[in-house]
Amino acid sequence: MKEKISGLQLFYVIAGFEFGTAMLFGLGAEAKQDAWLVIVIGMLSSLILMGVFTQLSLYYPNDTLVSMLPKIIGKYLSYPVIIIYIIHFIYSAARACRDFGELIVSTILIETPIVFVIGSFMVLMIYCLRGGVETFGRMGEMVFPIYIMSMIVIWILLFSVEDFNFKNLTPVLGNGIKPILNEVYPNIINFPFGETIIMMMFFPFLNNKRIIRTVGMSVILCGGLLLALNFIFILSVLGPELYGTSEFPLLRATRMVSIADFLERFDALIILMMVAGVFFKVGGWTFGASVAISQLFKINNTKSILLALGTLITPLSLLIGTDFVEHLEIGFNYFVPYFHVPLQIIVPIILLCIAFIRKKINPENS
Repeated sequence: MKEKISGLQLFYVIAGFEFGTAMLFGLGAEAKQDAWLVIVIGMLSSLILMGVFTQLSLYYPNDTLVSMLPKIIGKYLSYPVIIIYIIHFIYSAARACRDFGELIVSTILIETPIVFVIGSFMVLMIYCLRGGVETFGRMGEMVFPIYIMSMIVIWILLFSVEDFNFKNLTPVLGNGIKPILNEVYPNIINFPFGETIIMMMFFPFLNNKRIIRTVGMSVILCGGLLLALNFIFILSVLGPELYGTSEFPLLRATRMVSIADFLERFDALIILMMVAGVFFKVGGWTFGASVAISQLFKINNTKSILLALGTLITPLSLLIGTDFVEHLEIGFNYFVPYFHVPLQIIVPIILLCIAFIRKKINPENS
């Protein structure tokens, strides 16, 4: 693999991927005022999961998740598993596109068909990815600081809201620990933290393989802390009841900002964050799918694969749900428990156990 990416570039790309669409949704809403605690516990649990991902990549530093599978479980058994992972990557990219399209057409482009919004975005996405992982990494260096700056500006603006009150976060653990754990497992540990399994498709491109674990753990910690802080601000403005009933609670909270009855409607900042976040999210999934397909079918040129993926993801994003509510229900009620849990938790743990045994029995050929 000639193309290389630095540890910092990979951190920017995957941290942006982790925030992606998660910043905008009311994650952990069932835990009421303890939604931010759901993120913290999910983050700490996900450090173990990232330990599994990074250990596998340290065992096979020159292999992606897809190319290490035949070495661990054998050539024929690995084929169906690889195909399922490819479907997972493509479907996840389509879901992120749908989130993006729904927000755009419900806020600033109300009369615009959603297919046009998603299609235009995918054209730009594929154009960037055709430049290779180095181009994607450099774009990450440019886009991630804009994302973080937008986020900080929004937090500062939320302080000015008249209803802002940290008392909305009390009583801490008022409903006990059970609602928090019900939200963490399986939802939050899988979305957004477990989705960082996509890093295993990027690790072989790192110019310094020794920092695999450092980058992986940094992404989980940084992403978790920023998400928790974000939900603390949103809950302080909206309170747990409004937080739980809003499709996009961050957008709703930002719309309450009014400085001297003059500076209002900061929706554009949210849109900027969403575009940046979905850039990382869709880019990560699409890149992972293209590399997986090229390695499975031994295709050297991924540019044609990316074009095919672009034309597939756009209509798929519209077919996955008749409306936004159904789209979210399918995600959390079916996709997370039946796809995310096996592919992002169970399979990697089994793979690590088998790889560990192989290393112990036959270190040279493992």
